[in-house]
Amino acid sequence: MHSKNVYITTTLPYVNAEPHVGFALELVQADMYARYRTLQGDDVFFNTGTDEHGLKIYRKALEEGKDPQAYVDEYAAKFRALKDTLGLYPGLHFIRTTDPRHTAAAQEIWRRCRGSGDIYKKKYKGLYCVGDEAFIKESELVDGKCPNHPSMEPIEIEEENYFFRLSAYGDRVREYLSRDSAVIPEWRRAEALAFVERGLEDFSISRVKEKMPWGVPVPDDDTQTMYVWFDALTNYISTLGWPFDSAQGKPGQNLFDTFWVDGETLQLAGKDQVRFQSIMWQAMLMSAGLPTTKRVVYHGFVTSGGKKMSKSLGNVIDPLAIVGAYSADALRYFLARHIHPFEDGDFTMERFHEAYTANLVNGIGNLTARIMALAAAHLSEGVQPEPADFPPEYGAALDSFEFNRAADYVWGRVQALDQKITETEPFKLVKADVEKGRALIAELAVELYAIGRMLNPLMPGTSAKIEEAVLSNKKPETLFPRKE
Repeated sequence: MHSKNVYITTTLPYVNAEPHVGFALELVQADMYARYRTLQGDDVFFNTGTDEHGLKIYRKALEEGKDPQAYVDEYAAKFRALKDTLGLYPGLHFIRTTDPRHTAAAQEIWRRCRGSGDIYKKKYKGLYCVGDEAFIKESELVDGKCPNHPSMEPIEIEEENYFFRLSAYGDRVREYLSRDSAVIPEWRRAEALAFVERGLEDFSISRVKEKMPWGVPVPDDDTQTMYVWFDALTNYISTLGWPFDSAQGKPGQNLFDTFWVDGETLQLAGKDQVRFQSIMWQAMLMSAGLPTTKRVVYHGFVTSGGKKMSKSLGNVIDPLAIVGAYSADALRYFLARHIHPFEDGDFTMERFHEAYTANLVNGIGNLTARIMALAAAHLSEGVQPEPADFPPEYGAALDSFEFNRAADYVWGRVQALDQKITETEPFKLVKADVEKGRALIAELAVELYAIGRMLNPLMPGTSAKIEEAVLSNKKPETLFPRKE
């Protein structure tokens, strides 16, 4: 099979708070897909990073009496640490919007959009949600507040800014969204198309520098700072070294051409990002004369107890605390199997602990211990299974980003193997008929190895331990210790 170049990116989290479980979901989903495609023999570029400019961060830094750069450095380090904490893809790339190469790329895309006649200056008066770092129409308000930030008062801004001519891209964006694969799931594509049908309006892409100095300077106008969204969206290509020659990676390889122009491009984002990722960003690319993203996959929100997580409700789930108490793979398992890939999913510690005990401690953990105890005792040579192609049902689930269905398939195999042990009683058979007993135990070990390999995208640490145990013919240490 001919290998493909695959580009995968998350959105960049805004560094004004600790990493939360909603972003952990996005990272883990992207990581599972990156690992799956790598196992298929594809060349993968996997990107994440941090969004570090804007009014919200500037205010927060001042509030804490810190220099904005020192403030973002502190938070960027916490997000960078997620690579090890969550057991992420070894080749993960990390871009910061305060990186000089990113600043240069954001200014270049500005120049290209301006060269296309799509950037102009005008006086504007409107309501601005600091929480979203975006202007909001009065018709979008709920009880006078932004629906995404009901505890924050929108502020009225009146100033002269630069605008991007989004209104000129209605037909082209509609044509882009008419492709079935442009947005997953389908109902988010319908949502994006409905947004376009209502009519696209030009949007502000700068702020007066005196009021908002923390951002990328607008080219050729030192009185204005780039609007945070215009700056941040460019990370998807600045991470590839665009617009400069980027001979990173393989010798002579230009990353932008290899992965963005000629590769499969995939962005993962939350459901509140549809207009930014599938409309504004695509129009910016069109204006700059660059290829659009081939697919954007949107996930739902992670709730807790059926409610949006908030410190005041005391229902915030800290992914770092879960990893510390249980393991990265335990969290990855729950996010893969028990949080729907496209709809909102509920995460409570009660549900998590119940799933951990039933499916990890008593499930794959116990199964591995039983089979490898038998193999170590009765198979002097062990088994040496060859990696096989993934089963079609499993591959189809991951190809369509249905991580829950892939996990269900694996646990179906776990349950079937458990059932086989119950029915065949290998520990008795090997005493009654040594050769038949050994042959059965070898079958069990080979099937365990196949399960371990399927766990690689979902739970890489556990996968490695199972594969190593089978190949070395040793019972491993307890995979998932029982927790009270």
